[in-house]
Amino acid sequence: MLDTISEAPAAPFGASVPREPNGADAIELSVVMPCLNERDTLALCIESAQRAIAECGVRAEIIIADNGSTDGSQDIARALGVRVVPVSERGYGAALIGGINAARGRYVLMGDADDSYDFQQIPRFVERLREGYEMVQGCRLETGGGTVMKGAMPFLHRWWGNPMFSWMAQKWFRAPIHDIHCGMRAFGREAWHTLDQRCTGMEFASEMIIKASLKGMRIAEVPIVLRPDGRSSGRTHLRTFRDGWRHLRFFLMFSPRWLFLLPGMLLMLLGAVGYGIAMPGLRIGPFGFDVHTLLFASLAVICGFQAITFAVFTKAFAINEGMLPVDKRIQTLFERVTLERGITVGVVSLVAAAALLAGAVYQWWSVGFGALDVRHTMRWAIPGMMLAVIGVQTVFASFFLSILGMRRR
Repeated sequence: MLDTISEAPAAPFGASVPREPNGADAIELSVVMPCLNERDTLALCIESAQRAIAECGVRAEIIIADNGSTDGSQDIARALGVRVVPVSERGYGAALIGGINAARGRYVLMGDADDSYDFQQIPRFVERLREGYEMVQGCRLETGGGTVMKGAMPFLHRWWGNPMFSWMAQKWFRAPIHDIHCGMRAFGREAWHTLDQRCTGMEFASEMIIKASLKGMRIAEVPIVLRPDGRSSGRTHLRTFRDGWRHLRFFLMFSPRWLFLLPGMLLMLLGAVGYGIAMPGLRIGPFGFDVHTLLFASLAVICGFQAITFAVFTKAFAINEGMLPVDKRIQTLFERVTLERGITVGVVSLVAAAALLAGAVYQWWSVGFGALDVRHTMRWAIPGMMLAVIGVQTVFASFFLSILGMRRR
């Protein structure tokens, strides 16, 4: 049965409307379509969804989340008896957040209003939700059993962008999907509230899958067919390189391990190797390694140490803000790395640095503050400088980490 309420007050952006009580008349499914000047295809999408809903007998509503259309899309939707929810904040994600928060169904299915998705597939999504899955993701790519019709997806998106980001989602976040950017997906309202979506742009889709995977939600995948954009003007809201960079940036921000930790560990390893061959002045073939190598090695160690501390800071902050789920390793870190222990390690590093730098000054004094053997003296001064920097950073980092952990204690 289709709910044909044509208009209702829009929910404030970021707020949810009250749910109807459970019962025979409760709405099971809300179909939400973001809309920005979709007059060419909007009616086709609505009518397709209405047919699918009628055929499968689910009690449902259709919501058009209008993001400021100026082509009369709102009138088309109202004429077909569906709800129009105005969303003033611009952006793909903003429109969906506004529409989903106004939904009254137990389940929500979202899909674009450009006729690229077949809303006749609604029953397949509902079936998987009824089986207990918290999220059901459509898959357009062949790797997941989907089909991309000729002209439906730009070459770079199909063969590079989408496969690359989907692979990253699988490896970085253990997402059990093959097409992270598919805009047709369904989920339970309880799962929606758990996700606490923040992104208002195209990153909305990635954020949903990443958070659902990190929270351990049950995710299923439904192969679908992607059709060419049905709008006669051929307009697209996507910008390949701009949106690609925004997605990559978002992936990195949600993975301190790949953004900070692993690069930091690699830099510190390279620095340690540099010290191992430069301190004794080794030669490897025609290459000699001396104090200049020590400078580069020290730079690598310092930058690596900074990156690792940034990884810890970012992880702790993201957990505190609810952006990432609680990690037992971070809890253990706060229990073991106390402010006092951090300060102690920093002071020990500073004492070692002072001893090395004092040795360099002593060498200068021993020659009457005259010319020095640079190759010898710098083997004291460079490690001393490095340990001094790390010592100061360790003390400051310990205070900052203690502040981030105050909410946990």
